[in-house]
Amino acid sequence: MNISIINDPFMQHAILATLLAGVVCPLIGVLVVTMRLSFIGVSLAHAAFAGALLGLILGVNSAIMALIFSVIAAGILGPLADRGDFSPDTAMGVMFTSALGLSFLFLSLIPGPETEALGLLWGGVLTVTQTELGFLAGVTLVTLLTLLLFYKEVCAVLFQREIAESTGIPATTIFYGILLFCGLAITSSLNIIGGMLVFCLIINPAAAAYQLTYRLSTMFGLSVLIGVLSGWLGLIFSCIFNLPTGALIIVTSSAFFLVTITFSPKRKVHFQTIPKDGNYG
Repeated sequence: MNISIINDPFMQHAILATLLAGVVCPLIGVLVVTMRLSFIGVSLAHAAFAGALLGLILGVNSAIMALIFSVIAAGILGPLADRGDFSPDTAMGVMFTSALGLSFLFLSLIPGPETEALGLLWGGVLTVTQTELGFLAGVTLVTLLTLLLFYKEVCAVLFQREIAESTGIPATTIFYGILLFCGLAITSSLNIIGGMLVFCLIINPAAAAYQLTYRLSTMFGLSVLIGVLSGWLGLIFSCIFNLPTGALIIVTSSAFFLVTITFSPKRKVHFQTIPKDGNYG
């Protein structure tokens, strides 16, 4: 790889975009993983992808339509999980299948070549615009500030939502806020990672960090570190091997997860607590 390529504006945009996506997606991922709502990333990613495709059909800005669809999906998921007689995962499964069906329907209705649609599917970090970069930077900044301002309240909801509600903390509002910020993170990273892969950048770094620590604050830091490293290494591998950047970012984050599983202190504790005779009483 030619080092001088770093001086090109498109590569500088790509480096900054992977940095921002590597921060905001894992931050949301920590909330999603600790609340055991991992399927939320899949559901909202497909909803955003369906919205972006509809934007291409209507000739409307695809990012705006992706944002609208993800916000609507987040607004539907919360009440479904709260009021339905089923678990949040079931509600997300319904949302996922619905969004997937719409995605395939809209994909078939796109007139002319489907090059732009395929770009949304697999991502194009090297073609990210200043407008997209500004949107991603704004979402990242707002997410960071919100977590800093409401860190104690968020921790209380993550620990036990019902207890947090009983102490006067607006747990339901915070829960819906997490869904909303997840939709924003996905929408802002859609063109960088791709509609079918962006949810992995939310789950993988957070799941890897979860293997290494019991402290939530440390988990946030490790998750962001893994997310940023995954983005930059994926970008480097993409330049070297001329392969899709989004896919390599996800493969790299998956490799980090496998490594942390292997060396996880939680794994050692788990094995140590298993009785030698296999009897759990």
